[in-house]
Amino acid sequence: MEKKYRIGYTTGVYDMFHIGHLNILRRAKEQCEFLIVGVTTDELSFKRKNKYPIINEKDRMEIVGAIRYVDKVVPQVDMDKIKPVKEFGVDVVFVGSDWKGTEAWNNYEKEFAEVGCSVVYLDHTDGISSTILRSKLV
Repeated sequence: MEKKYRIGYTTGVYDMFHIGHLNILRRAKEQCEFLIVGVTTDELSFKRKNKYPIINEKDRMEIVGAIRYVDKVVPQVDMDKIKPVKEFGVDVVFVGSDWKGTEAWNNYEKEFAEVGCSVVYLDHTDGISSTILRSKLV
């Protein structure tokens, strides 16, 4: 079956890998032939959330890379969204539906469109997140 997109890209921290992460990667891969996943580095995660992931970036990248839906794993070292799109020839970026309609993503959509890249918003899996898991560990 031919897929709608050739090269897809998505990013995440993927700390304490859970079913929500798997659902995102599965839904993304259903729509593209080749899926590249940017795993947020420990430093970027700290910079953005003021906390380090529980699982270190090397291990998180290995876990994500072992998932059958993932064709390539790259480190996400900054918040530059257009750079990997251009670097890898991405024609679709997958992002959580919670970002749809935000000013930032409305702007990204325009920027991506200029280089022939679409944005697909994927639904969040309710009731699970690394934040929820982290709170249960306390």
